Amino acid sequence: MTRLQTLSRWRPSRLGWRLFAVILSVNVAIAASTFLAVSYSIDRGFIEYLTQAQERRATLLADGLVTRWNGQRNWAWLERSPDRWPRVVRFELGRGREERASPLGEARDFALRDAEGRFVVRPRPLGEPSDWHWLTLYSESASGGERVSIGELGFRSPQQVMERMESRFLERQQRNLIVIVLSLVVASLLLAGGLSWWLGGRTRALAGATRRLTEGDYHIRLRARGRDELSRLAQDFNLLAETLEASRNARARWVSDTAHELRTPLAVLRGEIEAMQDGVRALDQENLGSLAQEVDQLERLVADLRLLSQSDAGALDIQLSPMDLSDSLLGRLSDADRWLADSGLALSTEIAPNVMVLGDPQRLRQLWSNLLDNSCAYTVAPGTLDVRLTVEAHQAVVIWQDSAPGVPESELSRLTERLYRVEGSRSRASGGSGLGLSIASALAGAHGATLTASTSPLGGLCWTLRFPLLSSR
Repeated sequence: MTRLQTLSRWRPSRLGWRLFAVILSVNVAIAASTFLAVSYSIDRGFIEYLTQAQERRATLLADGLVTRWNGQRNWAWLERSPDRWPRVVRFELGRGREERASPLGEARDFALRDAEGRFVVRPRPLGEPSDWHWLTLYSESASGGERVSIGELGFRSPQQVMERMESRFLERQQRNLIVIVLSLVVASLLLAGGLSWWLGGRTRALAGATRRLTEGDYHIRLRARGRDELSRLAQDFNLLAETLEASRNARARWVSDTAHELRTPLAVLRGEIEAMQDGVRALDQENLGSLAQEVDQLERLVADLRLLSQSDAGALDIQLSPMDLSDSLLGRLSDADRWLADSGLALSTEIAPNVMVLGDPQRLRQLWSNLLDNSCAYTVAPGTLDVRLTVEAHQAVVIWQDSAPGVPESELSRLTERLYRVEGSRSRASGGSGLGLSIASALAGAHGATLTASTSPLGGLCWTLRFPLLSSR
C-alpha cells in the first residue's frame, strides 16, 4: 500500500466533515442556550426569590429588634456601642439554625432609624433612596394596649447586593462556560473524528465496490458487519452483485444454448441440401418433406424465443376476459387423446365444473399443450397422467402429475429455466428445444398464476398452478 493510499484511508470523507460541523455547531448552540437560559432565570426568577428571602430576613431581624427595644425602651444601647450591630444582625438571623455566611445577611445591608427618622445605624454606603426598603417597627406603649412606632428597619434590595457579586459571579460563570465549551469541542472532535473515520471507511468501501461493479467485476462483495442501515446496504449490494453475476451467466448461457439450438437444424438443412446438390440424395417429395420438417422446427424455435422475449419485455400479446377454466382444460385434454395414446399414457381427470377466471383461451391452450408435451416427452410408457382442478381459498388449483421417471429435488427449481434439461444431453429428440416449461411459466405469470414443481406420488413430476378466481380479483 502506497503512502497516498494510506493517507486517503485515514482522511475523513466529506460526509465526516459535515457530520463534525453539525455536531460541533449543535453542542456550541446548546451550551450558549443553556447559559442564556440560566442568566435569564437568575435575572428574573432568582432575583424575585432573593427579594422574598431578604424580606423574610428583615422581618426576622425586626422581631428581634422590637424584643430588644422592649427591654431597653430606647436605642441608646446601639448608639453607645456601634460594634453591637453586626453581632445583633448575625445573632438574630442565625437564631434556631446553624450560622452560615450569606451575601444577603451582612450587617451593612441593614440600617436602623428611630421614630423621629434619625439614623441609629447608618447605611454604608447610603446609595440612592430607591436602593433601600423600609420596614416600620411597632411596639406596645408603656400604658399598654396601643401600638406605637419605635423606628424603621431598612434593608438593601437584592439587586444592589448582587451588584457587588456580579463581577465575581460572571467571572465564575464565564470560566465554567469556557470549560464546558472546550469540553464539548474536544468531545465533538473525538466523536466526529471517530464517526468520520468509521463512516468514511465504510462509504469508501461501498463507493469502490460500486465502481468495480460498474466496470463489470460482479465477483466483488462487501463485508456486512452489524445490524445497522449500512450493513443492510452492504447486504443489498451483495445481493445486487450476485443477481448481476447470475444474470450475466444466464445471458451468456442463453446465447450459447440458443446458438446451439439454431445450429442443429441449420446443420441438418445444410447437409441435406448439399447432398441434393451433389446428387447423393434425390430432389423428391420425401427429401423435400424432410427439409420442411427442419424448417418447421426452426420456426417453432424462433416463435418460442419471440414469445419469451415479449414476456420479458412485458409486451406479451394476451387478451384477458372472463372464461371457464374447466372447459378450457377438459377441451385440450380431450383433443390430446391420440397424442397420449401414441405416447403410452393413460389419462385420469377430476375437474371441478364452472371455475371462472380471467384468461386468454388461446394462451391457456398453449399452456396446456406445453405441459402435455413435457409429460409425453419424458414419461416412460406405459405411464399415467393425472390432472385435477379444484377450488381452494379463492384460487383455482390445477394439479398436473405424471408417472416415472422423476426429477431430483435439487433440479426442481431449475425446470423452468430456458433451454434447461435435467439429463444434460443436447439431444433434441429427448425433449424438444428446452423452452416449453419456460413458456408455460411465462404464460402462467401473464394470467396472474404461479407454476411450481414438486415430486409426484405417481413417481414422476407434479406441476401445481394457482389461478386467482374471477370473483376474488
